Parts: sequence; structure tokens; C-alpha cells
Amino acid sequence: METVTLRSFRSSDAPAVSNLFRKIYGDLYAQPHVYLPCMIDRNHALGHWHSLVAVAEDQTLGHATLIHARGSHIAELALSVVAPENRGQNIATRLGRQLLIHAQALGYRGVTIKQVTGHPYTQRMAASLGFQNVGWLPDYVPSPFNDSARESLIIGYTPIDDNRRPLPTLAWPESCRDFMMQMCSVFGTQDKAAPWVGEPVQLEQQSNRYEGTFKELDGGLLKQLQALPAHWLISIRLRLAKSFEDASYLLTAAGFVFTGLVPDERGAGWLALFHRGAKPPVLKLICPQMQRLHDDLQLQIARGAQ
Repeated sequence: METVTLRSFRSSDAPAVSNLFRKIYGDLYAQPHVYLPCMIDRNHALGHWHSLVAVAEDQTLGHATLIHARGSHIAELALSVVAPENRGQNIATRLGRQLLIHAQALGYRGVTIKQVTGHPYTQRMAASLGFQNVGWLPDYVPSPFNDSARESLIIGYTPIDDNRRPLPTLAWPESCRDFMMQMCSVFGTQDKAAPWVGEPVQLEQQSNRYEGTFKELDGGLLKQLQALPAHWLISIRLRLAKSFEDASYLLTAAGFVFTGLVPDERGAGWLALFHRGAKPPVLKLICPQMQRLHDDLQLQIARGAQ
């Protein structure tokens, strides 16, 4: 068997990395930068990406990167790809494990990972790397396997070193109490919510999906959300703070479904996830907690169809 070596990305690797994505995903991959070698190189030059490649006899067999959002202490383990003929050799896991070591050296406080649900491979890899699944993103991006479908993602998170990210001590709604208590047991709690960083209300369009990030939810904002077009696929990220219990009831009554948590990349806290308009297929997920969130959404879809 050929010896596979992991090493840091070099500028000369960009064409081979781009070709690897084309070979596996054709023109369906959600991150367009992988199709332009100059953008791959530029992202590294600017410090946005920190990549490793797997090589053997001058052939590029795999790639993975840490993506760093500006102003954030969190990186995302992403763009993990392995040549089809080299799968089953633990290459993706080796790349991920080494990048988590790099994350420590680079001073990150935590790392996230997005796991596809169309197959079990990234879910298994994330578990083997020690990620805790915290949230589910239904119908989140165009599918890299079917241009007429959308892909749902599982969010995993792992702290780096002893950088804690506790949840605030709150009264949890009954609908998500078991899930939130499990998250508290994993990440700990603190009396106060983490300070908010950035604008209090944001709304952006992302690949036919509308994503809102809110510091808090009041009656006025809720009415404006309800007035948005009914056919819009909407994802909400809401600060986890003392108003969460009331906000959760209001959003649920307005047709939004709770799908877990995601770390706040701009601060030290957590954001609760709610979705409206998602209709993913029935899935079998490895993580029982994520399966429960998935089943709750499927139940809501079934009720809406009656």
C-alpha cells in the first residue's frame, strides 16, 4: 500500500485540490471557491483557510481545512474531501485530527463541523474526532449529490484546550428541556448569558434560504417575521438568554421548529436554532439527540399536511 503523507497546503497544490472537488462533486459543491484555484490560494494567503493535504507519490489524495471567520475565535473544520479510490484508509479522520492540533497552535477556542446527512461518513468521522452534536440545519444548502434537492446538516462543536462555553442557567421550555439539559451536562452552565456582539437584528439570503440572527425576540419582531412570505425557507439564530423560554413559545406558535444550538461565532455564547418552511426527507441519523430533533420536525410537517 502506498504511503500517505499529510503536510501543509502549498500554493502549488491549488489546481490539484480544485480538480479533486470537481472529480467528486462535479459542479454541485456549495462552496464556489473550490472551483477557482486562484481563490483557494487567495484564501490561504489572507489567512481565511488553513489547510492540510494528503499526498502519495506526488498525487493529491485528500484535503481538509480550518475556515476562520473574521473577528471570531472559532474555526470550522471543512472542505474535507478524499479521492474515491482512497476512501476507507482513514485519510479524512487523520486530516481532521491533525487540524484540531493546529487549531490549538493557532489559538482558536473551539472548532465546529458541518456533517452531511445524505450519508453517514462525516457523522462517523465527527464522532471519532470528539465533536459533540449540538444542532441540526434542515434543507440548509443545495445538495452536492443531486441538483434538484437540498442537504440537511448536523452541527458539531468541540472546545480547544480548556476554553469553556457554558450555557446560561435558564428555565427551559418543556418541548426542548431534555435536549437542553443534555447540552448543559456537556458544556456546563453559568448564571449570566454571554455578552452580545454585533447588530441586534440581521437578515441575509443564503442559497434560497433566509437566515436571521437576533439578540432578542419581542412582539414587534415576531409580527414582522410572520409577515414574511409564507414560501420562504427561514432559519433563525436567537441568542440564548433569559427571554428564551417566552421566545420559544412565540416562535413555536408561529410555525417555527426548534432544531438545537450553534455556538455564537462572534461572542462566547450560544444561539438557538429555529426553522420554518423546511421539508427534508425522512432520515436515519447516527446521533440519537439529532434524530429526536429530526423526528420533531417530521411530526410538525405531518401535522401541517393534515
